[in-house]
Amino acid sequence: MTTATVNIPAPGRNEAPKRKGFNLEKWGWIYMRVSGVFLVILIFGHLFVNLMLGEGIHGLDFAFIAGKFATPFWQWWDVIMLWLALIHGANGMRTIVNDYVTHDGTRKILVWALWLAAGFLIVLGTLVVFTFDPFLFVEKATT
Repeated sequence: MTTATVNIPAPGRNEAPKRKGFNLEKWGWIYMRVSGVFLVILIFGHLFVNLMLGEGIHGLDFAFIAGKFATPFWQWWDVIMLWLALIHGANGMRTIVNDYVTHDGTRKILVWALWLAAGFLIVLGTLVVFTFDPFLFVEKATT
């Protein structure tokens, strides 16, 4: 009669070694949850002010937007919403690309393209909000 021995590893021996340093996936995951909560607050606040107060959708015109962009509070509200939404969306797309694109070179190109597009839109949107001058449009319309 032969006796078979089975080696049962001690708990924790087969676990992957813990990486040291910055963990992008962990911080991306945390960012998605935190930014999601803030985005819900910002978006519903935005919708409430634009649609529920005043005349509702019929009151949304150039003068309404110009009035909102004349105050620093609404400028910062919209810029924070823009930044959070674009980074949130780009990070979500990065996760999808990492999950479904198998070729390393293609994955890197797509992730770089996502971040470049998000960065471009953030810069462009921020410039529009902070440099918006309604008088430029009024002068052109009267001449």
